[in-house]
Amino acid sequence: MPHDIHPSAPAPGGASPAGGSRWAMLAVLCSSLLLVAMDATILNVALPSLIDDMRPSSLAQLWIIDVYGLVLGGLLVATGAVSDRYGRKRLFVAGFLLFGVASVVAATAGTPGQLIAGRVLLGIGGAMVMPSTLSLIRNIFEDPRERTLAIGIWAAVAGAGAAVGPLVGGALVGAHGWSAAFWVNVPVVLVTVVAAVRMLPEFKDAGHGPLDWPSAVLSVVGVVALAWGIKHVAKGSLAASDVLVLLLGVVVLALFARRQLALPDPLLDVRLFAKRAFTAAALSTLMAMLAIGAALFLISLWLQYVHGYSPFEAGLRTLPAALATLAGSLLAPRLMERVGVRAVMALGLTGLLTGFLVLALSPEPTGYPYVAVVLVSLGFGDGLAITASAATLVSAVPAERAGQAGAVSETSYELGVGLGVAMLGSLHGAAYASRMAGAPDLARDSIGGAHEAAGELGGVRGEQLMDRARGAFDGALTTTAYVSVGIVAVVTVLVVALVPRGFKAGSAH
Repeated sequence: MPHDIHPSAPAPGGASPAGGSRWAMLAVLCSSLLLVAMDATILNVALPSLIDDMRPSSLAQLWIIDVYGLVLGGLLVATGAVSDRYGRKRLFVAGFLLFGVASVVAATAGTPGQLIAGRVLLGIGGAMVMPSTLSLIRNIFEDPRERTLAIGIWAAVAGAGAAVGPLVGGALVGAHGWSAAFWVNVPVVLVTVVAAVRMLPEFKDAGHGPLDWPSAVLSVVGVVALAWGIKHVAKGSLAASDVLVLLLGVVVLALFARRQLALPDPLLDVRLFAKRAFTAAALSTLMAMLAIGAALFLISLWLQYVHGYSPFEAGLRTLPAALATLAGSLLAPRLMERVGVRAVMALGLTGLLTGFLVLALSPEPTGYPYVAVVLVSLGFGDGLAITASAATLVSAVPAERAGQAGAVSETSYELGVGLGVAMLGSLHGAAYASRMAGAPDLARDSIGGAHEAAGELGGVRGEQLMDRARGAFDGALTTTAYVSVGIVAVVTVLVVALVPRGFKAGSAH
């Protein structure tokens, strides 16, 4: 039977969970987080196989990749509030079960529509799981130093999961086809749910009022509309409908914030963003995941279409990003103790900037050694930035509102991945299309379309078309990298300006 614990009070029996059990609980939480994070990028290397099988349009391809992150991000504020009120363990278990069911829906898809629907359900399940993982860590680990280490491990799994997704996806796709990227979730879900039911304590706060459903609707509509609008405007579309959706997102989120300020028990305490370090942490997470999400998406396509690697070979060549993310995440807690949050966030964002700068300045055609350096720099910077940001967000809220910190952290994380693919992926697509002017429509649409068109042409003409497409893709990658350098530089300056000198995450209560 679950324990209804006020989160600021000790665990059942009047003491914190025993040391060993705390770390065992963290292992359960991280196993779920690994799957949810991997699903943000696991299809990157599976996309060519999926395109050959289903032949989705270029727009459907982007939705298959990023609808998961957009749906997940849109729901996180609401699910974070639900976890605070009705129980973090309960929401975690229910969400992970839905994640398993959604994996079956996606794995058995015969049309792009069913696959997108499966990814939507995966996003809903992930949105129920992710705020619970970080908020449970906040409750289970009461000692600030232990909590920072636990968050470092959590961030390592989150970041490395996104980075290792292409490798796992490549191995599975090469052996069993693209659907295996979803089937792999099912046994892990079953084992983790059993372990969670047996091991995790329940935490919820009896002091909360009932959920404010109008706020929940406003948060979902606002985030999804904003993300949709940015996605389409980023493609270069200035259609009235796209601009209206973008404006709708801004207006709805403004109404959401206004409503939260008037509520005695808000879904999200927007006053938290008045804390400069809190805002900087959310911005840093968004930037880190925007960078790594877009880079892994584009580099996975580059490895397969430009260099002709198999899905597994392509995934293997993205492994440096996962290893570097792991190193950065585990090093961050020690660095934060020595030099503070501000320096660690700045160092992490500088790593992202350096990675994109190397990619921008690399000679064309770009060789893999340059890309390996890019992946290491992006991964290490991502690990530092995510860990420092998560520690700051969690320590900024009282324990009874830990779900809110988890929601802000995960919203920034998932929107970063989704918007990275949408914005930078769309920018790359536009730059590629401009370099393919005069080519057949299919070839100008995407490099996957060029591969298909070249196959239809055959012979010398087909090879000439692919040579042109490879050059266009490589050149577009350079353009995208230069734009990314500018974006990361601006965010780095903002973060350094926002975080007070000498700020420590443990003092952010």
